[in-house]
Order: sequence, then structure tokens, then C-alpha cells
Amino acid sequence: MALGWAANRVAGPADVGLIVAAGAVPRAVLMLGGGVIADRFGPRRVVIGSDAVRFGVIAAAAAALALTPGPVWLLVAVAVVFGTVDALFMPAVGALPPRIAAPDQLARIQGMRALAVRGGNTMGPPLAGFAMGVSGPEAAFALAALLFGASLLLLLTVRTRPQETRTDAAATAPRAKGTARRDLVEGLAFIRGHRLIGPLVLAAALSELGFAGPLNIGFVFLTEERGWGAAGMGWIVAGFGVGAAAGALLLAVLGRLPGAGRTLIVSTLVTSACIALFPVAPALGVTVALAALAGLAGGIAGGLAQALVQTATDEAYLGRVTAVTSLAGLGLAPLTFPLFGALVAHGGVAPAFLAGGVLSALGMVVCLGSATVRRAELA
Repeated sequence: MALGWAANRVAGPADVGLIVAAGAVPRAVLMLGGGVIADRFGPRRVVIGSDAVRFGVIAAAAAALALTPGPVWLLVAVAVVFGTVDALFMPAVGALPPRIAAPDQLARIQGMRALAVRGGNTMGPPLAGFAMGVSGPEAAFALAALLFGASLLLLLTVRTRPQETRTDAAATAPRAKGTARRDLVEGLAFIRGHRLIGPLVLAAALSELGFAGPLNIGFVFLTEERGWGAAGMGWIVAGFGVGAAAGALLLAVLGRLPGAGRTLIVSTLVTSACIALFPVAPALGVTVALAALAGLAGGIAGGLAQALVQTATDEAYLGRVTAVTSLAGLGLAPLTFPLFGALVAHGGVAPAFLAGGVLSALGMVVCLGSATVRRAELA
């Protein structure tokens, strides 16, 4: 929000979009390399180092905006550097849970993490708006820098146990360190050859690509077609958020669900069905209820998928596996937005949502074809 507001002071609408999106390119391009670095140097070290850089970049941006109007090149540089560092931070922080907790706690951690993210996404915009109302975007950047500083202090308290190597037949022993390219190729080969992780990663990517368009821009078209306006869209988004938070809370409290593989498949199919049914819901209240159900089922499925993957992954590959799973949502999913918009323009809202639901369900066809996924259980 602060970056977009600062960009709007010195650039036109088209340039604002380009400035805000500038960080997405290095994040997507470098994400897999970030996984290699996390595995080479350890996730804790990479998380702390990258978060320190993020703190420094945002603090410097706050100081620069307080002294200057914020030239376009400065704002682009902030977005690009932040996106580049994100490509290091995200695989590393995703690889941390198995290094700090026992396998039977991973689902609970994923639920708690999802709740934290949901809470941050809810509280962040009002805080940014308040800060910008007081003293402009420089105040919002300063507040963000304080929050990054606090997160850095918290991360410094985290302690990880020594890396362990799995010895079961489903895992591959780590090789001696070679080139970064070799490490990346070995990580991809590990994912492709693993009977549980390979299908789950592919299924999650397909489902993420199916969800992305409807959940990010589809509600705009749906509410416009129905005449519900911005208030209607707000209710739908809120319903989804409440459902997702409930799913995360369920995992955080219970710690595990029986028949994790089957539960993951069913909950994702429920979310896929909700996506396909949004355009045919007869009233706003029904649409909000569908959104809440989609959020609940999607939150459960996402947490279970992450916990299953982390439980099964050899710790030597955690960073690279996390990078691949993050790439689908953060790098590839936004590429579906123009396609979804084209489907709406040429076929209407209902066919576009149906296509998203079908693509999401195809991921579960992959899982249904894998006996390993169907029988998967959490510790």
C-alpha cells in the first residue's frame, strides 16, 4: 500500500502498476535459486540475513521519502530489491518448521502460520492507511521498518537442531555439494522421483492455478455482473477470509486430521466445486456462504499439503522443495489473470469460474491416481 501510494504521487496510473509489480519478476525468476541457497547455507542463516536486508531497504526507503518526493527510479529499486530478497526469504522460512519441531507438530505449525498471515493481511492495510493519513507514505514505510525490525529480533531467538538425513527408501541421501545448477537439478529430480512429494507438488500447482483467477480478480467481475457493488465484494472476500482462518485454527488446535491424504483430496474438491458454483448462486448471502466454505476447505487442504510435504522431505532438500511449491502460487499463478480476464470477456463470468474449478479439480485427479497420496497420514 505504501509503495503504491508513493508511486501515485510521482507517476500516472500505468506507471503505478508497473512500479508495484516490479518486485514480482525477480521473485519469480530467482525463487528456485533461493531454495538452493537455503539448502546450502541453512534456512535459519538465510532467513535472518534476508530479513535484515528487507529491514534495511524499507528503513532506507522511509528516510529517502522523508527527504525527497520519491523519484520513480527509487521506488522501482525498492520494489526490485525487495522482490529479490523475497526470493531468498520465502524458501528459507518455509523450510524452517521441520528444523524446529517434531513431525507430529508440523500441521499445527502450518495452521498457526496461516492464522498469523491472515491476521497480518487483515491488520496491515488499516495500519498503513493510518500512518499515511498522519504523515504520508514515508510514515507507512517507517512503521513497516519497525515491524521488520521486530520480526528480525524474533528470528534471532529461533534455534534449529542439527540437520538429519532420512535413510528410508523414499528418500535420497544428500550428495556432496557441487555447483548451484547441479543442486537445483538434484532438487527437481528428488521431487519428481518421490512417490508422495511429486504428485502433491504437481497437484498443488494445478489447484493454485485454478484458484488464482477466480479468487483474485474473479469476484470483481462477479459482483459487477450481479450489481452487488464494492460492498458485496467486501462481504464475499470477508467470508472467504473467515473460512480460511477457521480452517487454519482447526489445524492449529487439532494438530492432525485422520486420513490426511484423503482429507486433502476431498477438501480441495470441495473448494473446486465452490469456485465453479459461485456464478450460479442465487443471492449474495449464498455466495458469501460458498466463499466461507471454500476458504475453510482450502485452508485445511493447504495446511495438510504443506505438512505432508515437509514430513516426507529429506531435510537436505527442504529449501528447494519449498521454493518449487512457492513458485506456483507467487510466480506462475499471476500469469493466469490475463487468461481468466480473456475468458470472462469472450465467454462470460460463469464459464471462466467453471474453467478455474475444473483446473483446480484436475490436481486432485493426480492425487487420486497415487495410492501413496491416498494413504498418506501425518505423524
